[in-house]
Amino acid sequence: MDRANALARRVPTWVVYGLGLVPLALLVWGAIGDSLGADPVKAIEHRLGELGLQFLLASLMVTPLRRVGLNLIRFRRALGLLAFAYVCLHLVAWVWLDMGLRWSEMAADLVKRPYVILGMIGFLVMIPLAATSWNGAIRQMGPQAWARLHRLAYVAILAGVLHFVLLSKVWTTEVLVYAGLAVLLLGLRLVPRSGVRRSAQA
Repeated sequence: MDRANALARRVPTWVVYGLGLVPLALLVWGAIGDSLGADPVKAIEHRLGELGLQFLLASLMVTPLRRVGLNLIRFRRALGLLAFAYVCLHLVAWVWLDMGLRWSEMAADLVKRPYVILGMIGFLVMIPLAATSWNGAIRQMGPQAWARLHRLAYVAILAGVLHFVLLSKVWTTEVLVYAGLAVLLLGLRLVPRSGVRRSAQA
């Protein structure tokens, strides 16, 4: 762990942002090259949402990994902001590319389709998280209030995974992996830190 932590300390945070944007570049390249399949709009929408979910899960893994000795805390902000960026792009793809700015239809979906409602809840709770992701927000709010607010990340991951599950309609391996990771991360929040340390030392 010491070697891994030493390596992580030498990696600038901009590297995480840069690597995090590579999937977006590949998606754009696929759209330009017309290689996204028979329904490119759905492919773009699905991929952006999946990337948002992946980066959100990655950001929430930082704390459990830190408990067992791997300290990646300096990258958590970057992972969270990348998650928010991809969720925003996922929403834009739905509003613009998929629904064609048909506001009445979107409003109807927001009250009758559970997966749309859950997706919107996940997006809305991520807004205050992104807005307070800078160091000045911690000083202004105080560490305890800031930490309480950022527990909304667990609401976001629960809403995001349920959104993904309802959209998928079948329990594929991919769906099971995402759902399992979300349940694991939420469950770890219920385990006292001392208990985690004892388990790691056993």
